[in-house]
Amino acid sequence: MDLVNELTSGLLWVGGAFVLCLVGSFLLGLLLCRRTKFGRQFWRLAGPYFTPRRGDRASWKPLLTALLVLALTVVGVRIDVVLSNNSNRLFTAFQELDQPAFWGAILFFSIVAALYVVLTLVSYLIGQLQVIRWRQWTNAQVLTDWLSGTAYHRARFVADPIDNPEQRIQADVDSFTDTSQTLVFGLISAMLGLVSFSIILWGLSGPLELGGVTIPRALVFIVYIYVIVGTLIVIRIGRPLIRLSFLAERLNASYRYSLIRVRDHSEAIALYGGEGVEEQGLMNRFSAVIANVWALVFRNLKFNGTNLVISQIASVLPYIVQAPRFFARQMTLGQLTQSSDAFGQVLGSLSFFRGAYDTFAAYRATLDRLTGLLDSNDEARVLPVPLTSTRAAGLEVEGLDVFLPSGEPLITRLDLTVEPGEWLLVRGRSGSGKTTLLRGLAGLWPYVRGVVSRPQGHVIFCSQQPYLPLGALRSAITYPAPAEDIPDEAVRQALVDVQLGHLTDHLDEVKDWMETLSPGERQRLAFGRVLLLAPGLVFFDESTSALDEGMEHALYSLVRERLPRTTVVSVGHRSSLGPLHQRELVLLGQGAWTTGTLVG
Repeated sequence: MDLVNELTSGLLWVGGAFVLCLVGSFLLGLLLCRRTKFGRQFWRLAGPYFTPRRGDRASWKPLLTALLVLALTVVGVRIDVVLSNNSNRLFTAFQELDQPAFWGAILFFSIVAALYVVLTLVSYLIGQLQVIRWRQWTNAQVLTDWLSGTAYHRARFVADPIDNPEQRIQADVDSFTDTSQTLVFGLISAMLGLVSFSIILWGLSGPLELGGVTIPRALVFIVYIYVIVGTLIVIRIGRPLIRLSFLAERLNASYRYSLIRVRDHSEAIALYGGEGVEEQGLMNRFSAVIANVWALVFRNLKFNGTNLVISQIASVLPYIVQAPRFFARQMTLGQLTQSSDAFGQVLGSLSFFRGAYDTFAAYRATLDRLTGLLDSNDEARVLPVPLTSTRAAGLEVEGLDVFLPSGEPLITRLDLTVEPGEWLLVRGRSGSGKTTLLRGLAGLWPYVRGVVSRPQGHVIFCSQQPYLPLGALRSAITYPAPAEDIPDEAVRQALVDVQLGHLTDHLDEVKDWMETLSPGERQRLAFGRVLLLAPGLVFFDESTSALDEGMEHALYSLVRERLPRTTVVSVGHRSSLGPLHQRELVLLGQGAWTTGTLVG
């Protein structure tokens, strides 16, 4: 063989095929993104990543990497064509007992096979590089969208709350990027292979007589008709897989979340002796998982069984069609084997969607979950919040209405001013809306109207169960400020001040401090956080419920002493809180309220 001519013709073929694939991919992608739901979903998630930005050279990398993967895909198809032609020469040499031609074909195969191995490894490496970078970018975008505007919290108030956002971010982002690349370049490879091997099959096919009718190039028509009919049958059988795949993810996530709740609330469950109830609830959820698994099993039995029947028939069909011509010595053994190979390649290309239907079904479910998360975030961010304005210190509330989702009023037309350094105690019976008022002032409760003026960026909300992030103890007490911004001595002193001096030697110890510390220790740590960050405004929501009155008095007094200009708003039931505050706001129910002066 003339390797130079083969190389030259191969390069020309690759160049032309690359341009055709590029143009075809662009036009098909444009059509899908405009005309189909899943196309629009894909572009919403991936479009910004692959769109270069003027003046930003780094933004070209994703597109250029994708073009490189496309070029390698085209080269891979060309190598398949070259190996198919060489296989023809090899088996023809066998038939004609031509030893030089045989060894020439073996030598050529060795060279091309070595190139194929290198190409495969390079393609894998570059493909994974693309997927990993794409996953990093998508994860950052989805995570930022989820956290912005407190959508991660406010999404629970939307009309149709989504389930398991953590799974959508962790698992679905990975599935989206990996499956997108597999399907896109798999489709390109299939279409290019279809054209290339259809040309080969057309040249090898002969006429076939059926019932007195002569079918020219019969093998080509047979493979197309065969696959189209088979694909229609498989799509009809496999259509329910989309719904079942989506349901499987949701049911598994629900079961996993239920198990996590048992772990997180193990002490309370053990104290109640609620193992039986929990087991029953868990088994009910697991039963739903198993029922869906069986539905998938039976549907996949039909789906895979049909695919297997189609594949088995296809393995012998080209030999049956070409056998009369071979026995009539109208074609060589090499041409017969290449006919089978080309038939298989065309069959595989035409069967791309048939074979990948279950993957595509799961992919559609992934797109639905990810775009559903983004839609929920958008909906959460436009939920009502009180109008806010900035003031240097203190708190001012004008005409604030707070109500339940049902529309029942909790607080009506609240007008209140708390001066810098002034302490206000919010009282009322259980269910009167004390904690809900604090959530409304923080912008977390969407069922509010009115104007709230407070310092921006200098406010701390201390709940009954203070949140401690994962990581070192140092990060827990300085949260949400970066731990490195606060000197060690200040952190240690704060721990000593709130009577947690025994923890000063554990600042860099990484634990789940939410589980390690007792409720009382966590509440004391929250007071230490207030002392460290020195906010202009602090909201205490039952923040001493796990402490005795003596410790409560000591901590409040410490805040008053160290932060004399800080405004404090407290919610609590204890009578011991009264002397620690100067004013009170009493919620009377049905929207009514009153204010008064305390000893303080």
